[in-house]
Amino acid sequence: MFLAIKEIKREKMRYGLIILMIFLISYLIFVLSSLAVGLASENTQAIVSWQAKQVVLNKNANVSISQSVLNKADLKNAKMTNDEALLGQTPVVVKSKGRTQVSAQFIGIKKNQFIYQGLEIIIGRKANKSDEVVVDQAFKDKGYHLNDKLELNGSKKKYRIVGFARNAKINIAPIVYGTLPMWKTLRQGIPTMQASAIISRRSNYYNDHGNNKTYPIKQFITKLPGYTAQNMTFQLMIGFLFIISLIIIAVFLYILTMQKMHNFAVMRAQGIPSGTLVRATISQSIILVITGVFLGFLAMLLTAKLLPAAVPMSFTPTIMLSGIIGMLLMGVIGSLIPVRSILKVDPAKAIGE
Repeated sequence: MFLAIKEIKREKMRYGLIILMIFLISYLIFVLSSLAVGLASENTQAIVSWQAKQVVLNKNANVSISQSVLNKADLKNAKMTNDEALLGQTPVVVKSKGRTQVSAQFIGIKKNQFIYQGLEIIIGRKANKSDEVVVDQAFKDKGYHLNDKLELNGSKKKYRIVGFARNAKINIAPIVYGTLPMWKTLRQGIPTMQASAIISRRSNYYNDHGNNKTYPIKQFITKLPGYTAQNMTFQLMIGFLFIISLIIIAVFLYILTMQKMHNFAVMRAQGIPSGTLVRATISQSIILVITGVFLGFLAMLLTAKLLPAAVPMSFTPTIMLSGIIGMLLMGVIGSLIPVRSILKVDPAKAIGE
């Protein structure tokens, strides 16, 4: 460790450039990881808030709530308890005078079921009348206020905002919560339709009668449009960044080691064990990585504070620990590459010179 610190202090420019590269890579890893988690969260915020374990859909709906329709016959054998709730979903375009037009998802629910009862209202109250709605807090960020009158899909009927809910997004779209009769009016489908889905908080709930099919919530989430492809894209990018960091650390340390071979030979001739030189190289790598990652962490904290709420970024302790451990692992592996050259140093060369 002493040799590592002493050399870093002596060659500030060289090692400063390595730290800069590690800082940029770790910062990018933190940013991409936070964006990946933030976007994934906006896909599933509402589902998580419902504490859903199982979902029952029409078997021909391709595991999509918005494409599913359950009629009276499908609900005949539902055997619903307090842990099940009917839900109707359809995409809507929300308009209001003097406000920005918003693409959203309308969710129709029943007042006596757990989804309605579990709504987390941050401003206002829950909807009690057929012309009242509760909307996601994203509407507030777009300039909407309590008591604003909304048009849904150009309908003549006006709906009044009575509350803003937390964690009310699905498929990255904000939710407008209303009643199931409102959903039927907006859906304009089969006259006998009753809901899009049954949501259950019980992992052992099944209803596969007739056209119904029950899906575990994890399977349902993976089928959300773009969810799996989005996550795999981010994971691939983050994985490549770790590999790039490994290559950068290994190449820099290898070049520096080759430049110091004569010095290593002299130290070996003086009786310094090769193990000491190897530990110094590994320690050097760890110091550089820790410094670069720490700077990247500080930059990420500043970025998270400065970014507007509209940016779906979630910098969690899990991301922080994963980034730090991953970069340290890459640093240690990268430092092992020049070790073989250090172990093969011949002290006789220094004596001969």
